[in-house]
Amino acid sequence: MATPYNVVVIAGSLRKESFSLKIANALAKLAPATLKLDVVTLHDISFFNQDLEAAPPADWVAFREKLQKSNGVLFVTPEYNRSIPGVLKNAIDVGSRPYGKSSFLGKPIGIVGNSPGALGGVAAVKHLQNIMPGIAGPIMGQPEIYLNGVGDAFDDKGNLTKESVQKVLQQYIDAFAVFVEKQNK
Repeated sequence: MATPYNVVVIAGSLRKESFSLKIANALAKLAPATLKLDVVTLHDISFFNQDLEAAPPADWVAFREKLQKSNGVLFVTPEYNRSIPGVLKNAIDVGSRPYGKSSFLGKPIGIVGNSPGALGGVAAVKHLQNIMPGIAGPIMGQPEIYLNGVGDAFDDKGNLTKESVQKVLQQYIDAFAVFVEKQNK
């Protein structure tokens, strides 16, 4: 078998029991052999400040290099106040700079919205779909994924136990694998 495509999976929440992190880890377990998912949290990325671009902090450089070495990026985001969390926007700002040298450029993008509520993070996904063009590669349009009611989808060890969510995640990661392969040929 060929070497798997490396995909950076960005969990858009800092919360210890983050549903986004649990979903990202579940996707890593469900991924087909053609993908290797590297789940990344945003705990160690400092605030973006354009004044620091001439000599960027080591955490920015490491994050940018991880993105640049990848074959794709998958965002798993909750919805905060009808948008993405500030920490996720900060990571996008860090990764997309300096101007004209975005580390997301050319990378196929996937977006998974989630919420314990009824809407599944749809507004957050739509905001990411507005932010990424111009600084990234193509965004997978179908299937879209808005996971609602995820509050009871995991056991106390963070394992995915809700069959309906597992089925949707499997369909999505299989489609994303095909998308990544197509974009990297």
